[in-house]
Amino acid sequence: MTDTDTTLRVAALYQFAPFEDCAALQVDLQARCNEAGIRGTILLAPEGINGTIAGAPAGIEAVLAYIRTLPRCAAIEVKYSEAAEMPFYRMKVRIKREIVTMGEPDIDPVRGVGAYVSPEDWNALIADPDTVLIDTRNAYEVAAGTFENAIDPQTPSFRDFPGWFRDNREKLLEGREQPRIAMFCTGGIRCEKATALLKSEGLDEVYHLKGGILKYLENIDPEDSRWNGECFVFDERVTVTHGLERGSHALCRACRMPVSKADRASPLYEEGVGCPACHGTRTEAQRRGYAERQRQATLAAARGETHIGAEPSGDG
Repeated sequence: MTDTDTTLRVAALYQFAPFEDCAALQVDLQARCNEAGIRGTILLAPEGINGTIAGAPAGIEAVLAYIRTLPRCAAIEVKYSEAAEMPFYRMKVRIKREIVTMGEPDIDPVRGVGAYVSPEDWNALIADPDTVLIDTRNAYEVAAGTFENAIDPQTPSFRDFPGWFRDNREKLLEGREQPRIAMFCTGGIRCEKATALLKSEGLDEVYHLKGGILKYLENIDPEDSRWNGECFVFDERVTVTHGLERGSHALCRACRMPVSKADRASPLYEEGVGCPACHGTRTEAQRRGYAERQRQATLAAARGETHIGAEPSGDG
């Protein structure tokens, strides 16, 4: 397989599952991915598996077939898309403390999470005025788009979500002992932990969007949608809209934040060098380095190549 193949399949996957020997699994999974010609990143932790991989369809299915033999992974959540070019430069299987970092070691999504709600039933749930709707994503993601009337915690990272909830619990619940709480995130993985956290805090009527925003945008027609804006994604598309069509945002290569059309019209924006969000936070030496990287990326694009420094970052 070469980077110019047009049959590349991209698979984003996660599953909370009890893995007792991550080191042995790391070796085996890395070897199977290499054998299948797969590239991407997979994270392993005692709580499960999370990652995005790309390659020929047969190679992807071979790796997924192996993953489905692992404990509690037979029905692993997988989202597929296609790519004209290989979006990754290597295959990495890493061991982490958590597959999505919350910093709450006693929270175990394997033991209990909130109730799943399908995209088709989501509108009715969040239209109910008695439902407390919370966006569990980071502030820069929410800025690109969110659901109508959703509460934005304005957190810089998911690790900050537990503290935000505990600090604002009384205000959120408004004295109700058992309020109805609905939460959502990009693909569903963060809400698995967020709902498990709230259930550990004594709340029972907790719901989350099955498959996340991406599944909602894929399944729900725009005319029936309660989504406003675009959804930030951790790949070269930057944002997507209904039907998972590529959105209008670009990525700032200096701070890795999404940049809207309005941001790109600002005098503080320079492609590849900086944007209004990071203006004034980088040294002149850093800016010169970014400018040189952008120059190299432009030259590579003119040759029909992809410059490695242009690869977007993020683990979803």
